[in-house]
Amino acid sequence: PSFGFLFDIDGVLIRGKTPIPAAKTAFQKLVNPQGQFLVPVVFVTNAGNCLRQKKADQLSHLLGVPISQDQVMMSHSPLRMFKRYHEKCVLVSGQGPLLDIAQDLGFCQPITIETLREKHPLLDAVDHDRRSNVLVSVYFSFKMISVVLFGEPVRWETNLQLIIDVLLTSGYPGNPYHHRNYPHIPVLACNMDLMWVAEAQSPRQVQVEHVFGHGTFMVCLENIYKKITGKDLKYEALMGKPSRVTYQYAEYLIRAQAAARQWKQPILTLYAVGDNLMTDVYGANLWENELASAAAAHCRSVLVCTGVYNPHTEVPLDTQESITETVFHGHRDFRFDPGLVEPDHIVPDVDAAVDLVFQLENFAP
Repeated sequence: PSFGFLFDIDGVLIRGKTPIPAAKTAFQKLVNPQGQFLVPVVFVTNAGNCLRQKKADQLSHLLGVPISQDQVMMSHSPLRMFKRYHEKCVLVSGQGPLLDIAQDLGFCQPITIETLREKHPLLDAVDHDRRSNVLVSVYFSFKMISVVLFGEPVRWETNLQLIIDVLLTSGYPGNPYHHRNYPHIPVLACNMDLMWVAEAQSPRQVQVEHVFGHGTFMVCLENIYKKITGKDLKYEALMGKPSRVTYQYAEYLIRAQAAARQWKQPILTLYAVGDNLMTDVYGANLWENELASAAAAHCRSVLVCTGVYNPHTEVPLDTQESITETVFHGHRDFRFDPGLVEPDHIVPDVDAAVDLVFQLENFAP
């Protein structure tokens, strides 16, 4: 094969914890009788609340084909390349086994929000029922050199409060805040999705619900910081779709698979199959516009209608007309361009996407 697949997960292969029916059919076409993939495949998800192996096990069970962790790319996977932070003390925010995830990525001294709250109980005072009776915070000798945002947390008020405190004090929460603490310590953020698709039970049927994602949490953090300081919160790196570094890392994983199978044909085209204009399509088109010439592979977007995308909603031609509020749900650091949210192909589901790509590539398994 001279091509590979980048599959989004939520809204393309599964919805909540339920597989989309077309997904099992599609993946039977992608493997041989021994369960080996016929083309290189990487699952590129903006989820970041578990280890790669757990996600691979979930996908193997749901899709009925063996999937290895080397085929799974979480939103935080590119952090493996940020080695200059691995030896430093970093504050981590999100859900799931955060310490295990951070250590698996190479971080040696991760500190969770909960640990920081235990050391500085007086900083978390929004929830009256959780206010500490301790009058003095425990001395905390570590300076946090950076903040890593893995995904949306559970207690937003606690996370927002403590992250802002760390940024305002250059990594020493509990110290006085000085205006000279700018630029603040580095912030690395994974997953900019404003919303994601889940299942919502109703008395009559299962409905699609759009749930606040990590992008919504980031909007809160950015605006609180701006309101307090009058300055913009800056990111050292943004990871997860549609960021460039995510697609560069995904291409690396595709080529690694091809090399491991000793396929001699060079990978010329990547097909990004997703359900979200602002992440899957935007990211693929951004790759094509800015990275394809250097990467030696083109990226084509294939949009499915089983998730976030609503085929009855159109992007207005007038980009000056309230774009931020009405259309552009992407992160503030990404420009809006109608061409970047225009998919190369629109199909009903992932099974139709696989059929289309095989046809375009004249590929007969």
